[in-house]
Amino acid sequence: MVTTSPPQATAAAVQVHTPFEDAQAIFTGTLFVSLALILYAQVGLMTGGTAGAAFVLHYATGISLGKLFFAINLPFYWFAWRRMGREFTLKTFVAISLLSAMAEWSPQLFAIERLHPAYAAVLGGLLLGSGCLFLARHRASLGGATVVSLYLQQSRNWRAGTVQMVIDCSILALALTVIEPSRVAYSVLGAVVMNLFIAVNHRPGRYAVL
Repeated sequence: MVTTSPPQATAAAVQVHTPFEDAQAIFTGTLFVSLALILYAQVGLMTGGTAGAAFVLHYATGISLGKLFFAINLPFYWFAWRRMGREFTLKTFVAISLLSAMAEWSPQLFAIERLHPAYAAVLGGLLLGSGCLFLARHRASLGGATVVSLYLQQSRNWRAGTVQMVIDCSILALALTVIEPSRVAYSVLGAVVMNLFIAVNHRPGRYAVL
């Protein structure tokens, strides 16, 4: 008896999302990330990528994290438009704007009385990884390093999580200039948790999102 394998889903079938599905994914993803940033700020940790660069400047200057995050991402929109397309760029702009607003206003709506840095690092890393994955599967990102890592996964078949980890470790090394080494160590733990989560769950060829 001759058996045939079931037809595989086409890339188009996987990629199609309704506007409502895109909206809820972008909102949920940015909400998860904003919660992670609140956890990190509460205990003096930081993350990698452009959010990490915003943290470094925030700790060094006292300027609000939301304003810095929005400004740092401005140069990456041109690259995203040229390399990733209009849809990706517009969704990324919406996600970055939402996260910037959440970072500005969430501390007024949400407070944590006690939080251990190790717990914040692990939970924050998982929230960051989940949020970025929500966005990636709906053709959006939080800009900066994420744009670069997703582009390299698309064009070079490099794992986005691996690329992101290299970038994040470089940013975290700069953190030694503004926060104490123990806090950097906890931040590295958070970055490892986040990027391992992305590397396991966002392998090239598993999801046709780009």
